[in-house]
Amino acid sequence: MRTLLIGLVAATALALSAAAFGGVGGPAFYVNGSTYRTVGTPTDLSGTGAPAQAWDTIYDFGGHQLNVATAAPGDPGYNGGRWMVHGLAFADDAQYAALAAQYGGANGVFDTNAEVAALLAAQPSLDVGVVKQFECPVIPMPRRG
Repeated sequence: MRTLLIGLVAATALALSAAAFGGVGGPAFYVNGSTYRTVGTPTDLSGTGAPAQAWDTIYDFGGHQLNVATAAPGDPGYNGGRWMVHGLAFADDAQYAALAAQYGGANGVFDTNAEVAALLAAQPSLDVGVVKQFECPVIPMPRRG
């Protein structure tokens, strides 16, 4: 079952990057409560041996919601769009919904690194590990009037 979940999370991560190859898309992930978009690039940097500090982390929620990234341009230590994707595997929609209600802040959605950190402190087994490493830009979504 865990192997199946890891495969599904990896497929979701690949779909995220593949879907964006056509140009700038809509919202792709959250950073500190704000939505960002990206342009997918055909990079696969998995297995390069780069040290962990060369990457910022994106948490992939397996299609339950937008991903959550740990950094954006202007943040201290931002690595210029080099990402290490950690897959999060939920047993089902009900488990995700219950955990989002408990740890997802006032809006019931994980949209900050602090909320994801609280979730993983309580449920570390949800993190199936690194499923992909790649590079793509981080573009803030235009603010609505």
